[in-house]
Amino acid sequence: MNGSGLPVTIVRACLREGLGGSPTAVLDETPLSDDERRAVPALAGTSHAVFISASGGERNGADVSLRFFTAEGELPACGHGTVAALAVLAERGGQPECQVTLSASGRIFTGHVVRENSHFNAVFDPGSVGLREPTASEHGVVLRALGVTSDTLAPGTCVASLGRPRLLVPVATRSALTGLVPDFDKLRDACDRLGLLGCYVHSVPTADGRVAARMFAPSIGVPEDIANANSTACLAAHLARQGMTGITVDMGDSLGNPSAITAVARRSGAGPLVQVGGTARVVRVLRLQGTQP
Repeated sequence: MNGSGLPVTIVRACLREGLGGSPTAVLDETPLSDDERRAVPALAGTSHAVFISASGGERNGADVSLRFFTAEGELPACGHGTVAALAVLAERGGQPECQVTLSASGRIFTGHVVRENSHFNAVFDPGSVGLREPTASEHGVVLRALGVTSDTLAPGTCVASLGRPRLLVPVATRSALTGLVPDFDKLRDACDRLGLLGCYVHSVPTADGRVAARMFAPSIGVPEDIANANSTACLAAHLARQGMTGITVDMGDSLGNPSAITAVARRSGAGPLVQVGGTARVVRVLRLQGTQP
């Protein structure tokens, strides 16, 4: 990045009742090294950055290609980053409703956006979710690092893969979730050794599908995520096996940024089919000043 400044759109993705949401940096594709891309989230004051390129259609049939970065490096997918990108694309298009064919990490999928005043309601297909039981080592070492004990743990721990595997950990109550104080050094070490993206700890869903969750991912430079749509999609796929067809997940309260993600799932012969999304608001455009990170 040079001194002229890099234009960055800040989007609050996955708002809850119009408030909070996860600040996300959205940029047009530009000639930057991966190290420079990694520097963008910190410079923009966000956890994630998404780079959008309208040239994808010439290569793979998509309207737009996406790349996602945190301070630790590139991610194969980012749910709230996808919601943020869809909001920016819809604002640029100026239509009350649009559908976009997206590409990320070689996968082609569809996003749909509806504009309501200054807000954008976006949903997308996150892809096929792989689900399996955790091994004893995955279960034990991660729970100890999280601070989840036998009296707070609920049944149903699961490893879910969507781009990268993460551990879904149910706890019995919202208060147990709120009270968690993970040891982030131990958690990062455990996730690195086990090849996990992180841990998505969630309350037991209510009858109407309301859930609270916290996503801990120190291995990718995000100790706790304000909103994590892809892990919510994973949970929706997991719960679909138990007959639950839709969830709304509250996140971000412990960070002072309430967020909400919705996901619907249905069973099929090829596994659960999921749609996930949230509401976003385009906040401002800034120019990042800086030199080589």
